[in-house]
Amino acid sequence: MNKILIVEDDRKLAALTAEFLQQHAFDVSTLARGDAVLPWLDKHAVDLVILDLMLPGRDGFEVCKDIRRQHDLPILMLTARGDSIDQIIGLENGADDYVVKPVEPRLLLARVKALLRRNHKESREQRDLITLGALQIRRSTRTALLAGREMTLTSSEFELLWLLCERAGEVVSRDEILLHLRGIDFDGFDRSADVIISRLRRKLGEQQDHPHRIKTVWAKGYQLTAAGDA
Repeated sequence: MNKILIVEDDRKLAALTAEFLQQHAFDVSTLARGDAVLPWLDKHAVDLVILDLMLPGRDGFEVCKDIRRQHDLPILMLTARGDSIDQIIGLENGADDYVVKPVEPRLLLARVKALLRRNHKESREQRDLITLGALQIRRSTRTALLAGREMTLTSSEFELLWLLCERAGEVVSRDEILLHLRGIDFDGFDRSADVIISRLRRKLGEQQDHPHRIKTVWAKGYQLTAAGDA
């Protein structure tokens, strides 16, 4: 569940916004003062900050700069100040998006989700090493080790194994796999993903009838788990 911090001195508006986001499966906390933000962030991890400009203690522009200096997370400015100069200053101070109040709740939700998707994608693109039990895979060198021994993988096998490791515990559909492999040793047939999965299972030392790392989720796709997981 993604965690969001709302910094808004209008307590009624903060409560309404928090309630709406909670209804859409977000874990939401609220603060009413600008000077309380950094001490709070030092003790709590969040995925996104929704920040007002007109705050007691410290204004939103300064808070935005403070957050950006110390934390790598998306900041959405939500404020009644719609002047273009304020928007420019906010974005230059480190805000990722700027929304003028009043805002339709569904639009706010869409902007929040877009920022989280972008941040998640960038984080994944920057990731280089993944370790899952005895399996270790490194993107920069395109190598994979199983119990300390290097695996011999084709380009498509490496790309698919990386995708499954990156999404470990999640079900990855065949469509996602084929899209990920397009242009990388991709033969154009829907069963190509199944063939590569079969090869990976053999190289991971699995029995085809009893896979313990790459599981088939019927009618959905494949799921990578750590060795020994049920």
